[in-house]
Amino acid sequence: MSECEPITYKGITPTVFNNLKAMLGKVGINVPSGNEGEIEGYGVKGHFLWDGTTTLTLAVTDKPFVLPCAIIVGKLNDAVRDCGGSV
Repeated sequence: MSECEPITYKGITPTVFNNLKAMLGKVGINVPSGNEGEIEGYGVKGHFLWDGTTTLTLAVTDKPFVLPCAIIVGKLNDAVRDCGGSV
């Protein structure tokens, strides 16, 4: 297991943040309520921190060795875009 470099997204409004949390929950990724917490799904664990206004930081803290960080980051970027944010 290993980790990836944290990703920071700017311009994440409350609507985008709530949409992202709902989307992740629908695909089976456990996301706690609130602006900070641990997420987990599909063998990947991470930490998120949203400042409550525009900045979201996601850090993958544990993942299967055979799953490259680039794939995880790509999926996260797609999710942010699908929820109305930009990367």
